[in-house]
Amino acid sequence: MVYKKLKRNGLNGPSPSFPLGNINDMVAFKKKRSDSSLSSCLITNTISHDIHSNVVPHLAQWQKSHGKVFIYWLGTEPFLCIADPEFLKKMAAGVLGKSWGKPDVFRNDRKPMFGNGLIMVEGDDWIRHRSVITPAFSPANLKAMGSLMVASTNEMLDRWTSILNSGKKEIEVESEIITTAGEIIAKTSFGMDYENGKKVLHKLRTMQRVLFASNRYVGVPFSKIFCYKKNLEAKRLGDKIDALFLITINDRIKSKEAGGRAGKEKNLLDLMLADKDCRKTLTTRELVDECKTFFFGGHETTALALIWTLLLLALNPEWQNQLREEIKQVIGDQVVDATTIAGLKKMEWVMSESLRLYPSAPNAQRQAKDDIRVGEVVIPKGTNMWIDIVSMNHDRDLWGDTVNDFRPERFEADGVHGGCNSKMGYLPFGFGGRMCIGRNLSAMEYKIVLTLILTRFSFSPSPYYCHSPVVMLSLRPGKGLPLLVQPINN
Repeated sequence: MVYKKLKRNGLNGPSPSFPLGNINDMVAFKKKRSDSSLSSCLITNTISHDIHSNVVPHLAQWQKSHGKVFIYWLGTEPFLCIADPEFLKKMAAGVLGKSWGKPDVFRNDRKPMFGNGLIMVEGDDWIRHRSVITPAFSPANLKAMGSLMVASTNEMLDRWTSILNSGKKEIEVESEIITTAGEIIAKTSFGMDYENGKKVLHKLRTMQRVLFASNRYVGVPFSKIFCYKKNLEAKRLGDKIDALFLITINDRIKSKEAGGRAGKEKNLLDLMLADKDCRKTLTTRELVDECKTFFFGGHETTALALIWTLLLLALNPEWQNQLREEIKQVIGDQVVDATTIAGLKKMEWVMSESLRLYPSAPNAQRQAKDDIRVGEVVIPKGTNMWIDIVSMNHDRDLWGDTVNDFRPERFEADGVHGGCNSKMGYLPFGFGGRMCIGRNLSAMEYKIVLTLILTRFSFSPSPYYCHSPVVMLSLRPGKGLPLLVQPINN
């Protein structure tokens, strides 16, 4: 019914076949592009930031044939793909955060990872969750977490020093940053010890591979039966993660009631449990789901922003030098914390440009809870939407001829949009009422970690690096990120 209404509005796309929709075409496009990328790595090892046709080749091809707004199918589920920021702007105007839904097919498929956490809940439940959680992200609360971030980062950098002192020149930066970001989120959000935090991180990353590293025919009828082993493995991992968080929450509640948390550093879980409204409003099950959501989103988004930034700075050493000079001028001999990093404006440009070229969240999904009018087009209630962030970030019409160049200075005069020709063309943390609630925490961690890295080390690309960005829910290096690292003698 939704598809027929969209067709009547003049929207079209690639022809589907029952019951797979366009999945076979998607698989074929990806295999062809993957083979081409591997050959490029082996022969030339060239690095291009023009990644749209590499990471989502099916969407890039369909966009050429059907325009920036078209319909495609995941199994029997039609999706409206949107890569036109002006269409998106008109569509989002006046739609409240609670009025956006998530496609049912994704809510069910990703339940082991997110449950009914903030990014999945809808309507009045979304308002309830958001109102309870928001106070925990106040500037004062975030500021108190800076020392934990500094400590974890320095431990990582001490490890790098030991590796270099052993005679090695290369460090696999992706795994190092992911591990440290996981440790930081475990400490700052949940007060977890190293071992439990490590267990959660390992299980979440294993689940991510199970859910997103291969085709499980999402949207195809009875796909859970066809991919029974993978779905069972995801559920098993989800249950184990739930159990770890349930123990943490119950122990924290008991400790709080016994007065055992007095005088200790507060983390996000402490702050939520300290709010009487939270205890009344969110069930223990909902708290577990929020913990899973924060852990995955909190470490993944920041870690990938840092990883891609390190690659871009390795390729552009002049920007390493500019940032070091800014750190010297702004922070000098002061302690690196939430206050001192606030003045690092060039670093903000670099973060914004890195998220533009390599967005940690390469797409956004929505579902219309009511009919939405966009000019003469009516998007009917129940329509699934896929917003192609990578496409908009690499659209020459929006960014000009330097669209695929690393140019942080584009954010100097326009710190929010980077000079993009549309105010909806750059959406690093979402849009409308459902903006990322942890964006300030992510930005603070990014600045602290990058400041400490640049203060102690310089780096350049390894000859063994293979540029192969892939989408596995988030946008990540497909072959890791080895860098040649050198200590700086201060």
